[in-house]
Amino acid sequence: MMGKVHVYDHPLIQHKMTIMRKVETGTKQFRELVDEVSSLMAYEITRDLPLTDVEIETPVSVSTQKMIAGKKLGIVPILRAGLGMVDGFLKMMPNVKVGHIGLYRDPETLEPHEYYLKLPTDVTERDFIVVDPMLATGGSAADAIAALKKHGAKSIKLACLCAAPEGVERVQAEHPDVEIYLAALDEKLNDHGYIVPGLGDAGDRLFGTK
Repeated sequence: MMGKVHVYDHPLIQHKMTIMRKVETGTKQFRELVDEVSSLMAYEITRDLPLTDVEIETPVSVSTQKMIAGKKLGIVPILRAGLGMVDGFLKMMPNVKVGHIGLYRDPETLEPHEYYLKLPTDVTERDFIVVDPMLATGGSAADAIAALKKHGAKSIKLACLCAAPEGVERVQAEHPDVEIYLAALDEKLNDHGYIVPGLGDAGDRLFGTK
């Protein structure tokens, strides 16, 4: 059983992604667009949160209404580009906990190494959403998900702005239990491992380090 892949077709997301892709879009606007698209994705990714009935008093009467049923969530950006997506999610879900994960690959063995990992203490009780703007080869995402599982995470989703089919396939192969949410599924990777047409290096464009 493969994890589902959800590709957003909402007009607002498609429109904002198009502007984000443009080579002339500067750091300030790029950062704002990542933030906005992340908020729109947060809306959809939480569609299956369980609800519970609560009794409240409106200015007119007492009434039974719905609230989210105490589901514990966590957002985990993959450093550094993933940081650009965090605020968009927090706008929709201000009470979620935020973990951080930083990985690098050993150039000799190609094995992943965590250089930074900080998660909420109640890892086993939370549903985690791993965020990273780009899903290119899928290496970082697969490694980050594996690291979360190693620390006890049971329920994980992956949210990316832009993905190549190769990255999706790798995450599905290594983590068939993880659902993937994308703002765009692009054509392919080029010889340098960049997504085509993609949007360039998201980290450089977010933080102005070109």
